[in-house]
Amino acid sequence: MTSLWLKSVRRMSRAQQAQGRRLLQSLVPKPPRAPAARKAKPSKVAKARPAAVVRKSAASPARPLTGLPGHWQKSWFSVPAVGQVASARRMLYWLYLPSVAATAPLPLVVMLHGCQQTATDFALSTRMNALAERKGFAVLYPQQSAAADAHRCWHWYKRSTQEGLGDVRLIADMVAQVQARHGLDRSRTYVAGLSAGAGLANILALHYPAMVAAVGLHSAPVFGTTDSPMSAYRAMQHGSGAVHRESVQAFGRAEQAFPGMPAILLHGARDSVVRRINMTQLTEQFAILNAGFITREEPVVRRYPARSTGRHPRHAYESASWYAGRKPQLVACEIDHLGHAWSGGDGSVEFSAPEGPDATLMMWTFFAQHRRLATPAPGVSTMEA
Repeated sequence: MTSLWLKSVRRMSRAQQAQGRRLLQSLVPKPPRAPAARKAKPSKVAKARPAAVVRKSAASPARPLTGLPGHWQKSWFSVPAVGQVASARRMLYWLYLPSVAATAPLPLVVMLHGCQQTATDFALSTRMNALAERKGFAVLYPQQSAAADAHRCWHWYKRSTQEGLGDVRLIADMVAQVQARHGLDRSRTYVAGLSAGAGLANILALHYPAMVAAVGLHSAPVFGTTDSPMSAYRAMQHGSGAVHRESVQAFGRAEQAFPGMPAILLHGARDSVVRRINMTQLTEQFAILNAGFITREEPVVRRYPARSTGRHPRHAYESASWYAGRKPQLVACEIDHLGHAWSGGDGSVEFSAPEGPDATLMMWTFFAQHRRLATPAPGVSTMEA
């Protein structure tokens, strides 16, 4: 009997381990499939920029700089150990500095990649470096270590991360060092991300609002409602019920002097990895956090039709904008027919859809309207009027 009982326990243990592995794998998004071939004759644009998502190696650091005169550099950021309180930390990052002769300190955009991506993958996908060269801003790409996570996922769902510890604090220190080393404009620092990177970007912005002037979230999970891979999966697929309001209200009570956080949210209507309900709940969360700055309660809703011809084909999309005076404080944009991929990105890499709208340009256009005061006084908003 003892032998039979032990065999039964072993079978149950193996089944539980297999279930746990399946759950963890479900948190890692699969690359979006190429759309089925159409019977209609493809346009010249479609031939030049195929919709199929084919993985290409990003091993060559020169690829994101093709045709760009700026400086693309690889560096490491390290934090020494503090006795037995904190262990040493080291994180790889890439930095793009445009070639423009700056007459004033440059803004900085911090870009956080998604699962199964590297910093160079994300630079290729978003083409943010090319826009930085045209508009005159620096771009920082922290990279999650494969030792920290086999799929290079940021652990946005952990309670310690949501409290601003771990990678959040490390990246904030990295940003401060890069700003000081290159003389960047501390009042114009922005953070953006995709999927798990968007989840971490949100947490970074909320815990360091004096540093971050605005945030851009693409295909992001709802904030502050998870504490494990299982609850993260539930949130990604089903949202969080009413818990998302409670979590952000609790955050607001803990941060009584919170200066507001301008945010632009983009999400694909056909995203099966992080379902659209997440953007709905994130929008509610940011409306609560920005309630003291939004001057018009009802959003301005705009609908943009699809465009299948021309140099820049795009999906139809709808945006809802809440304003603080004349500036948009919160923008939520749902994109028709888009899955779990960066909208308007380079179609040669995973998690990137060549059809627009151009998420990169939309985010920068939003960011450029916001800045923080460099040295906020206690109890005074750091939002520029």
